[in-house]
Amino acid sequence: MSQINSVSLTESQTDVQAFMSRVYLWMATALMVTAIVSAAVAANQAFQIQLISSPLFLILIIGELAVVLVLSLLVNRLSVIAATILFFAYAGLTGVTLSIIFLVYTDASITATFGVTAGTFALMSAIGYFTKMDLTRLGGFLLMGLIGVVLGSIVNIFLQNSALYWIITYVGILIFVGLTAYDTQKLKRMAAAGLSGEAEHKASIIGALRLYLDFINLFLMLLRVMGRRR
Repeated sequence: MSQINSVSLTESQTDVQAFMSRVYLWMATALMVTAIVSAAVAANQAFQIQLISSPLFLILIIGELAVVLVLSLLVNRLSVIAATILFFAYAGLTGVTLSIIFLVYTDASITATFGVTAGTFALMSAIGYFTKMDLTRLGGFLLMGLIGVVLGSIVNIFLQNSALYWIITYVGILIFVGLTAYDTQKLKRMAAAGLSGEAEHKASIIGALRLYLDFINLFLMLLRVMGRRR
């Protein structure tokens, strides 16, 4: 009996590792798409400036939000192909809107910040994967903090308060560092519960989207601190 349980446990661990590998592969590919699109748009500075000053930029941002909502809320109704296309469409749209950072910050500081983000993300994701601590309760606090950061950012668009800007920035860094560990553990437990077929494919895309969002938002928050303006 103990031998059977040992084999079952090994198979479960293998399934979890395979699922998480797919999640990280989707995420890494999406980041690559974002980077390529962003660099391509940034190469044409005249187009960038024209884009920012036109209503199209706001339409693109609304499009990003719409894609995230569709993927998050309606993924079970979508085909695997549709979910995959939407995921990479979001990565591409993010690349276009994210290209404006090249107008504000130096290339060297963007590269350095990306490296720090990648290292921090890898560390926190590893903690979330290997820790025995239950991070479920942490999720509620992180969600409340995230809502506070979003609302504070909207309010500060009108206030333009420097102190509030930096409070939001540092709180935001802590939140997305925590969310990286929390989301990783949540995905690991989801995989351990058993997934297969289309459900597994869709779950890996949604998981990749969550970690992708954690990475991008952490990068943007760190860029506020580390970025050197042109």
